[in-house]
Parts: sequence; C-alpha cells; structure tokens
Amino acid sequence: MEANEAYLESIKKQFLYYKMLGEKAMDQLGSEQLFVAKNEDTNSIATIIKHISGNMLSRWTDFLTSDGEKEWRNRDGEFENDSQTKEEVLEVWNNGWDCFLNALNSLKPDQLSDIIYIRNEGHTVIEAINRQLAHYPYHIGQIVFYAKQLKNEQWNSLSIPKNKSGNYNAEKFAKEKEIKNFTDDELERLK
Repeated sequence: MEANEAYLESIKKQFLYYKMLGEKAMDQLGSEQLFVAKNEDTNSIATIIKHISGNMLSRWTDFLTSDGEKEWRNRDGEFENDSQTKEEVLEVWNNGWDCFLNALNSLKPDQLSDIIYIRNEGHTVIEAINRQLAHYPYHIGQIVFYAKQLKNEQWNSLSIPKNKSGNYNAEKFAKEKEIKNFTDDELERLK
C-alpha cells in the first residue's frame, strides 16, 4: 500500500474512533445533562456539538473547491445552543459527521498534496486533515471529560479503566507482534 493510501486509511479510522468516543460518552448521559453549563464561560456538551458540526459543515462542504470558512457559517451562533432534546443534538452531530466523512471518503491519495484554503490561508489537503485531527478530538475530549464529571462514579470507562493498565498491557503483550492501526481493537472494544 502506498504511503498516501495508508495515511487516508489511518486517519479515517482515527476519526471514527473519536466519533465513537463522543457517542459513547453521550450515550451515558440523560438528555438534560447535554445542556448543563457550569458557568457563563463553559459550553454545554450540546453547544460543543453545535460548534463541531458547524466547523465540519463549513470546512468539508465543497472541500476541494471553496474556502473552508463559508460565508454562510455563523461561528458565533454555534455557541448559542438552540437544541432542546437529545435527539436534536444527535441530529446536529450526525449532520456534521456525515458531511465530513463523505468528503473524507471521497478523497483520492493523489489529492493529498492539493492546496485548499481556510480563511484565505493555503493548506495542503494533508495539513487541512491534520488540522481537524487536532481540532475535533480536542472538543471530543471536552465532551468526554464533561460527561465523566456529570456521571461521577457511574461512568463506564472509554479507555483503559483506572488501575487496569497492567491487565491491559498483559493482554497486548501476550499476542504476537503485528502491524495494524491501534483503533482496530479500540473500535471493537467500544462497540
């Protein structure tokens, strides 16, 4: 497999992993918990999702042919939550992810060095993808952290559970060495 093809395969798995982490965190919450904001400077999970989705729709609509900061985007409005139910929040989440994953899945390995623009700043497609690979997990980490605080001791761990690193490592080292993406096992474990 050529390097660009391997890169695309790897990042698709990583994005799906982070998508699943966000969903598994939200699955553990009641509807009302998605709208909790601890203070004026804190975004609720619903607001964070509205922002991620707004970013995805702007960046990935006509990804290769138009600036990633669309004229129709209202970024400031993304921080004013207007969803009322968990179903509405999940619809916003899925709209963003569908747009993003459709664009990502349509990319060809030879397009990775093409130049796209975000706010008139040129990026290679690889740079634009890497920019989002930092941005989306940053916010999904916020979602997971906030969800964990809201659930307290009733939290089902999405990573290696506390005080279980030894067991986890023993399982990993008991297997033969192989080359694969770390998300292969993690996506299966989180299902």
